[in-house]
Amino acid sequence: MVIVDSSVWIEALNGKITPETTWLRLALDREQVGLTSLILCEVLQGIRFDRRFRETEQRLREFPVFAASTFDLAASAAQNFRALQRRGVTVRKTIDCIIATFCIEEGHQLLHHDSDFEPFEKHLGLRVVHPLAIAPK
Repeated sequence: MVIVDSSVWIEALNGKITPETTWLRLALDREQVGLTSLILCEVLQGIRFDRRFRETEQRLREFPVFAASTFDLAASAAQNFRALQRRGVTVRKTIDCIIATFCIEEGHQLLHHDSDFEPFEKHLGLRVVHPLAIAPK
């Protein structure tokens, strides 16, 4: 399963062409793609108009949406935050820490366009889709 971060969904929904949005478009028929409840919230909260909100919500309902808010996950995310902090890395967004930890613990890859996830890949084993390096199966 590839979890798609809000950084990619937002660009895709706005018609922006990037390596990540191109990968996503090509992968929709070939890969299992999902998102977390936190990613869903991030995407939807940025939509100003009611009609677009409803349309986007309906489109995203087509994908598996995983709850990412258990006690154990929160504790693990805090441990990951602390592990990176000991390495001199400051994680700027708690939500990104939770999303990265969810992917690490559940064995999912992450497709993103957000440098905040790089330390999780480098130091904690987050598996990331690198669109320039691979194409969908």
